[in-house]
Amino acid sequence: MKKLFILIIMSIFFSSSAGVALAHFGMLIPSDSMVMQNDNRTINVKLSFSHPFEGEGMELVEPVVFGVMANGKKADLLKTLRKTKLMGHTAWETSYTIKRPGVYMFYMEPKPYWEPAEDCYIVHYTKTVVTAFGDDEGWDQEIGLKTEIVPLSKPYGLYTGNVFQGIVKMDGKPVPFGEVEVEYYNKDRKAQAPTDYMVTQTIKADANGVFTYSAPKAGWWGFAALNTSDKKIKGKNVEIGAVLWVRFHDWK
Repeated sequence: MKKLFILIIMSIFFSSSAGVALAHFGMLIPSDSMVMQNDNRTINVKLSFSHPFEGEGMELVEPVVFGVMANGKKADLLKTLRKTKLMGHTAWETSYTIKRPGVYMFYMEPKPYWEPAEDCYIVHYTKTVVTAFGDDEGWDQEIGLKTEIVPLSKPYGLYTGNVFQGIVKMDGKPVPFGEVEVEYYNKDRKAQAPTDYMVTQTIKADANGVFTYSAPKAGWWGFAALNTSDKKIKGKNVEIGAVLWVRFHDWK
């Protein structure tokens, strides 16, 4: 009986430690990040919550906030959302027509998501940036989210291998040594990681809240800076993430 007990304990240990926990990412992916004069001026924007590299979706109920900031002005787009499916789960989408030059920052605040595996709620303040018709002023502006990644590199027009930098902020102040998870949106599921440890890469910001990353592959990459909120929900901790999606392009 004693040997059987030991075998059961070892089995539980190895089965629970065999895999690396998957990272959560709020996702906000536009059909185009750089709209040029001859391009389709109406872009599609998809909102979801998932493990982007593994292609495993989670339910995203209708967000609390969804909008766009352009030329310093915000517009509420919540009522334009249509329910859809992405990775087999509830997601949302909208069509947005760009009528004038500018930098368009799309952003989302979701309702808190309960994650029993981590015994906490998750709220990812998510954004992405689209530029249009040659105007590229204001890409480093802050939207004013509870927590936010403010880019130090233009968050568009990036080649694969370019260095991307951003500042992790919470309540408008830099977060020293904040942890940032980085993951590739494996949309066609063709990319394979050598081990589970390489599905999500983790880096840390410096004393000024600045992080640096060089993407090894073209496509959409998500940066999620994670912190714990100073407020609880039903007595449970709340993980708040500042998430920014950036697209990299191959040199051709």
